[in-house]
Amino acid sequence: MAVSSNLDERYGRTPGSRIRDRRVLWIVAGAFALILTAWVVWAGLDGAGPAIEARDTRHQIIDEDSISVTFEVSLPTDTASSCAVQALNESFTVVGWKVIDLPPSDDYTRSFTEVVKTTELSNTGLIYRCWLT
Repeated sequence: MAVSSNLDERYGRTPGSRIRDRRVLWIVAGAFALILTAWVVWAGLDGAGPAIEARDTRHQIIDEDSISVTFEVSLPTDTASSCAVQALNESFTVVGWKVIDLPPSDDYTRSFTEVVKTTELSNTGLIYRCWLT
């Protein structure tokens, strides 16, 4: 039996090592649960801000130097925002760009038409992005 206990000690199979292994396992599991809970709370609070949606509804090529872009913006009432409107050519290169400031309003959804100056003939006009200001 002395040989067996010497082997157990040599390879870490003592009663003390089992207790230590359980403690390490519980500490790792607790840390994982704490990190997971913190991430869920952080992710849940991250999306609490007001949302803004923009939709392209139409574009009309006026001439080689300009395009008219019509779009709708939905955002919380009495909130100011800005939108970037872009004009693209056949190869999807930006040939015109304009930032528009939208004043606060009582309406949730509003429609806007903007004329964007271009450097060459554009193929399409659309909303790049809108943000709250």
